[in-house]
Amino acid sequence: MNATLIASLLGALPAVQDAPPVLEPMDVFELEWASDPRPSPHGDGVVYVRGGMDALTDRTRADLWFVSYDGRDHRPWTSSGRAISPRWSPTGDRLAFLSGGQIWLRWTDTGETAPITRLQSGPSSLSWSPDGKWLAFSMSVDAPCEPFVTMPSRPEGATWAPPPIVITELKYRADGAGYLEPSNSHVFVIPAEGGTPRQLTSGAYDHAGPLVWTPDGEQLLCSANRREDKEQEPTDSEVYAIEVATGELTALTKRFGPDGSPALSPDGVWLAWTGHDEQFRGYQGDDLYIRRLDGGEVRCLTSGLDRSVGSPRWTADGRGVFVSYDDRGTTKIARVSLDGKVEDLASGVGGTSLGRPYGSGSFTTRGDRVVFTHNTPQRPADVAVLEGDDVRLLTHLNRDLLDNRTLAQVSEHTCTSSAGGREVHYWVAKPPGFDPAQRYPLLLEIHGGPFQNYGARFAMEVQLFAAAGYVVVYSNPRGSTSYGDEFANLIHHNYPGEDYDDLMSVVDAVAAEEWLDGSRLFVTGGSGGGVLTATIVGRTDRFAAAVVAKPVINWISFALTSDAYNFFWRWWFPGYPWDHHEHYWKRSPLSLVGNVTTPTMLLTGEADYRTPISESEQYYQALKLRGIDTAFVRIPEASHGITARPSNMIAKVLCILEWFGRYR
Repeated sequence: MNATLIASLLGALPAVQDAPPVLEPMDVFELEWASDPRPSPHGDGVVYVRGGMDALTDRTRADLWFVSYDGRDHRPWTSSGRAISPRWSPTGDRLAFLSGGQIWLRWTDTGETAPITRLQSGPSSLSWSPDGKWLAFSMSVDAPCEPFVTMPSRPEGATWAPPPIVITELKYRADGAGYLEPSNSHVFVIPAEGGTPRQLTSGAYDHAGPLVWTPDGEQLLCSANRREDKEQEPTDSEVYAIEVATGELTALTKRFGPDGSPALSPDGVWLAWTGHDEQFRGYQGDDLYIRRLDGGEVRCLTSGLDRSVGSPRWTADGRGVFVSYDDRGTTKIARVSLDGKVEDLASGVGGTSLGRPYGSGSFTTRGDRVVFTHNTPQRPADVAVLEGDDVRLLTHLNRDLLDNRTLAQVSEHTCTSSAGGREVHYWVAKPPGFDPAQRYPLLLEIHGGPFQNYGARFAMEVQLFAAAGYVVVYSNPRGSTSYGDEFANLIHHNYPGEDYDDLMSVVDAVAAEEWLDGSRLFVTGGSGGGVLTATIVGRTDRFAAAVVAKPVINWISFALTSDAYNFFWRWWFPGYPWDHHEHYWKRSPLSLVGNVTTPTMLLTGEADYRTPISESEQYYQALKLRGIDTAFVRIPEASHGITARPSNMIAKVLCILEWFGRYR
């Protein structure tokens, strides 16, 4: 569907005369982005994963590219469309990566590539030994399973129904993976020239990366929850040291709560990791901890930061640790000294979450040189390098497309909430060719999580909504991350709550502008944003139409059907739903459906196991019974991440625009 047709159907305003055209839905397939940048040991450049879309297969593709630090040498290193997770050997003579569920090597002197494994399950968490002779990785291993019953033999030539599926595990399905075969993630090592993998860990436990070798190559560090009651206590992980020779495990941390992301100082003396003491609150940020690897006092280095930190990496001199954290809707890289001083180094990390303006992206280091994925509201992720105080972009992956499109300009604002006078942070994306003499409709887009944040980041969905003539507004109401522990936990056992007032205060602030048409207000959001959209139409009739995407409608049914039902009842609620029925019900948007008069559409993936489609079905049927104008969009085969396939992002945007266009 081209821009002219969108304009004719939806009344979008034409682009400014002689300006480049606005973005069109098919431009989704032209987007590219950088991820997982890895600096070369030779100091000449960076290998990274270059992602893109394939319009013929409707899938994402990924290959490894190299770019020099001056940006002049920029070339592909693979062409399979399936290469990810590049990892340099210690001397830089080889590059290991994953492709097609196998481990591959590329020799840097010849460019020759070859697989070194024939694994039955996909590996992850690649890590080279210090001497370059071994590769460690983690991989799923099927758990032993005895048949529940033995069926009698079928008569010769008979056709019987498929056998019954018997489930005995607490967690038996996962969003994006479907129904699970009993298995566990274990740590392996394999010779770097290929051979037979050797399994180091065992048992009914999952072992997670990153996998970190000690300098002598005798131990590997990982994180795992090895409790016998791990399904009932899913967050209580520890950092472990694995003896490579014997597989013997030693716990390096010991407390109730998650501990993970181990990192060793260059001399191997100090261990850094992230985690927190479990308090069963809806939001709990991670702190940075250190101690000597051989034992001793544990010190928290970020107790004064009040932000959740991640991805610890030691500085070259071992006197500090690089971390990333979100602050007021922006992802930053900082250096934390051993006395707890936090120094911000760079911001704008992200750009790998293309649909909506969520935080994403990554950084890695080589010595004190930092490379990361950098984005803006007008560009997805490019590779950037930080040297001293200088940040330079090494790639410009979307210059060919986006330099030839007129994009929405995004501005940052704050207002005061009607509930308690708290500051609320929000952003406004104005249509391309914005004319303040015109009057525009408003589209409020609400983030999910709810413990997440939006920010000044590239978002194709926001850009397409703006290209269709809407002023798009998105914000971080209470409950959002990146504003500290207290702000996030204002919705603890109180969601949805006063975050509704925060959102309405944002709408009031924008509606006060002379260029905003207050009679044409629209609202949508996904997941937690779907919860809030359904709550909004249950509490006010000020919006002309709404789209509720992949919502929770009934917290009682959700708590017992979501793929994380061993988590939600305890962290988001005071107890089991049968013991706290009124608490669950009063927070359920279904309890407000009798008030709804707003035309409201539902949109959910049919394979969504995080907020199962049965939630949307309840709400759709309730709206139909009440005679409310509604529609139900079911996305076949889609999980909670509806836009994992490019065409689904297009379908989602066009369905929302079509619904709003009917009431615009």
